[in-house]
Amino acid sequence: MPHVAIAGAGLAGRLIAWRLARAGWRVSLFDRGARDDRRSASHVAAAMLSPLAERVSSDGVVFDLAQRAMALWSTWVPELQQDSGHEVYHRREGTLVVAHPADRGTLEHFAQVLRQKLEPPQQDLVRTVDRPGVAALEPSLAGRFEQGLHLVGDGQLANDELLAALTVALDRFRSEWHDGCEVTSLTPGALHTAEGRCDADVVVDTRGIGAKAALPGLRGVRGEVLTVECPGVDLRRPVRLMHPRYQMYIAPRPRHRFVVGATELESEDRGPTTVRSVLELGSALYSLHPAFGEARIVHMAASLRPAFDDHRPVLRSTRGVWELNGLYRHGYLCAPALVDDLVRTLS
Repeated sequence: MPHVAIAGAGLAGRLIAWRLARAGWRVSLFDRGARDDRRSASHVAAAMLSPLAERVSSDGVVFDLAQRAMALWSTWVPELQQDSGHEVYHRREGTLVVAHPADRGTLEHFAQVLRQKLEPPQQDLVRTVDRPGVAALEPSLAGRFEQGLHLVGDGQLANDELLAALTVALDRFRSEWHDGCEVTSLTPGALHTAEGRCDADVVVDTRGIGAKAALPGLRGVRGEVLTVECPGVDLRRPVRLMHPRYQMYIAPRPRHRFVVGATELESEDRGPTTVRSVLELGSALYSLHPAFGEARIVHMAASLRPAFDDHRPVLRSTRGVWELNGLYRHGYLCAPALVDDLVRTLS
């Protein structure tokens, strides 16, 4: 039985561990945090599967990875639910992009840039909707927006449910999980911690910003999100509210919960969510629908997303150690494609 040792139990680390365990590998997974630690970039995320919405600000490499990942999620989520016995919220009903009248030019510019970056067949997936069209897609927003864009085929996941299901599946496959165990170095055929050495046939580094010292050019980009609960609003798909300074996104979750974010700061500050971010997000959320004024803030979080200058993720073997890193804000959007590439190579 081949043996893999993985440093980092975020999204990429858990997906690799699960796919290899499923293929009959012995898996040893190491992470400095606890299993239920919610401070990592994998937890502080909206988990929107939005190849089209992200195409405006990303290049063709990311878009191609995202297209492949979308197909994989459709297969992997049912498999994971079977392996874990846990439901995972997964939808593909598109993204709705809207703007208030004063910001209509920003919406039109977004649509223009997006269509220019897509091939002709894909341009048909960017559909302009009028006031009744917005209401048909999202009845809770009826009468609030004169125009919008429906990006057909985009989707979303509940990352908390996904990560929990991966944990259960790995336990069922009898994977060895070493939480609270920081990796100090990786060498060909061995992973080193303060507690000792783990020998393995394959060593993989998926530590995100934790691998910064070993990966020149890797930096942290701060992201902040709010999770709110609002029984007065029902949304079926992620909604992006255009603004000249930022794009706010609202990703619906089960039980009338919504993950809200917009901020992206070139900072490696790991501190708590700032008052400014809470005020900006709260104000924009209220402008989307006044019922959000009575929403309860369930959780506030900030984390560092690992990124390289070109914002492309990296999968490579360096001196006998596999590295998967630099997922930036595209972790859930791209990770399955990279994980699939690695698993196929190792198999």
